[in-house]
Amino acid sequence: MLLSNENLILMCLGFFVIATLYSSVGFGGGSSYLALLTLFVTSFFVIRSIALVCNLVVVSSSTYLYFKNNHTNFKSYLPFIITSIPLAFIGATYPLKENVFFIILGFSLVFSALALIGQTYGHSTKDNEVRTYPSYFSYLIGGAIGLLSGLVGIGGGIFLAPILNHFKWSTAIRIAALASFFILVNSISGLAGLYLNDTLELPWKETILLVVMVLLGGQLGIRISLKKLTPNGIKRVTAILVLVVGIRVVLKNGFEVL
Repeated sequence: MLLSNENLILMCLGFFVIATLYSSVGFGGGSSYLALLTLFVTSFFVIRSIALVCNLVVVSSSTYLYFKNNHTNFKSYLPFIITSIPLAFIGATYPLKENVFFIILGFSLVFSALALIGQTYGHSTKDNEVRTYPSYFSYLIGGAIGLLSGLVGIGGGIFLAPILNHFKWSTAIRIAALASFFILVNSISGLAGLYLNDTLELPWKETILLVVMVLLGGQLGIRISLKKLTPNGIKRVTAILVLVVGIRVVLKNGFEVL
């Protein structure tokens, strides 16, 4: 057992809230799982492994619901997936030094927080303009985000959605559906990479409890409309958490072990 009972309870509550908030806006919550895990867990193998498993649990249901409601277009998703899956796998198998991992993770969290904040400003929900890009655009974006996702242990949707919304690649709902599916396949690829590299570490008690909490939170977030916070409000609140912890990871975990 890695955590005391008190810390495990706090972690479970935190994961439940994160899953509820993120699933309500189409994400898996991987960046915030990482942020919270770094406060209690020192092993970056455990951190990556648990975050990917919890990501997978949350986005499995949301991907199914997007598909059920005809918001998915697998043909347009294919270029992103073709490059992201192998690069997420490579990223997960790459043997990072501990300090390098925490530095990449910290800056990734800071970037994802800023991307979340940016997504809530300057993008009019009334603007349905969709632009056309050459095919290599999707391959490049998918590959780059897939590699980063594998390195730090997230699905990558939190990077993908703001970028595609900025470029007006498609409508907001279809981008959210793509982000959910993107997280799903990259989480599977990342877990496979960890397993084959013998760096998949899942302490059974913590993993089971956290998976149950994100499953419940994910179902809640997907199926109900939150009345207290708008989707933009949710993104801003979670962005603050991710930003603060991202800075802490860089300064404390990253540079302290240089």
